[in-house]
Amino acid sequence: MLTGKKIVVIGGTGGLGLSASKTFIAQGAQVVAVGRSEANCAAAQAELGTEDAIVLSGDASHEETAPRAIKACMEKWGSFDGIYHVAGGSGRKFGDGPLHEMSLEGWNYTIGLNLTSIMLSNRAAIRTWLEQGRGGVILNMGSVLGFSPSIQFFTTHAYAACKSALVGFCKATAAYYAKNNIRVNVVAPALVDTPMAQRAVGDDKIIDFIRTKQPLDGGRVGYPEDYDGIATLLLSDQGSFITGQVFVVDGGWTVSEGQFS
Repeated sequence: MLTGKKIVVIGGTGGLGLSASKTFIAQGAQVVAVGRSEANCAAAQAELGTEDAIVLSGDASHEETAPRAIKACMEKWGSFDGIYHVAGGSGRKFGDGPLHEMSLEGWNYTIGLNLTSIMLSNRAAIRTWLEQGRGGVILNMGSVLGFSPSIQFFTTHAYAACKSALVGFCKATAAYYAKNNIRVNVVAPALVDTPMAQRAVGDDKIIDFIRTKQPLDGGRVGYPEDYDGIATLLLSDQGSFITGQVFVVDGGWTVSEGQFS
């Protein structure tokens, strides 16, 4: 589905991003995967190989990171077709939480990590395509917490604000750049077993709740592989008439009440 596509994955060295990078390569793409940790980058390069992958270290919230990855993609393979922005995370340890307990540091850190970083990568991609006079595809990572809150176990209000704002941001940019054949979409997961989610995944009370909140497939936490199919579709030519949409892949979260023990 992705034969000949050149894709940049921001946050592509672990969790959802690494799983996607492997799938994109298996589907015929060449990938530039960007991650913050040097150790994760080295491990991802070994896993992805060197023929169809470049792995770069960089902080997604820094202005130069996405342009550097896009430049590397074009210098290596002569083209740049799509960007999948997965990078983000919890600001809980920096002070995100319920609003009455939230620190300004927690708010600012979480906004930078989850919203400013997406603005920077999307801007870099769109500037590149406008300069080249061609279209392209953007897929951004959202969250069900942006529109379907869970008040007992998932109370990081700055994070929720970021993921809600992302929907408006993507719809606005999708509308504005549709004339340029630039597509912008969002995939919104519920709880997925990634490095970011270990607090929740390791809590028996939360897992009991998830069995009823995400009841599909026996009631379970999501796996990174659960998101590779929709990402592949949206970055491929088979998704060429889809823009401005939010694809909720949540195991039933948004249609299930969820039960507390």
